Amino acid sequence: METNISFRIGTASGTLLSIIPNILSEDIVKTIILAVVGATVSFTVSLLLKGLTKLKNK
Repeated sequence: METNISFRIGTASGTLLSIIPNILSEDIVKTIILAVVGATVSFTVSLLLKGLTKLKNK
């Protein structure tokens, strides 16, 4: 069965348009905050481990 490109685009855009109203702005803000916290913790741990390895190698 051959699939037409316009059928694929229609299906994808219909799925996207049906998902968008279900995403709350609170969820987006929560995701952004969690991403910032995760990046900050990751950066801090990286600096800590880098300092510990330098201390150990001396």
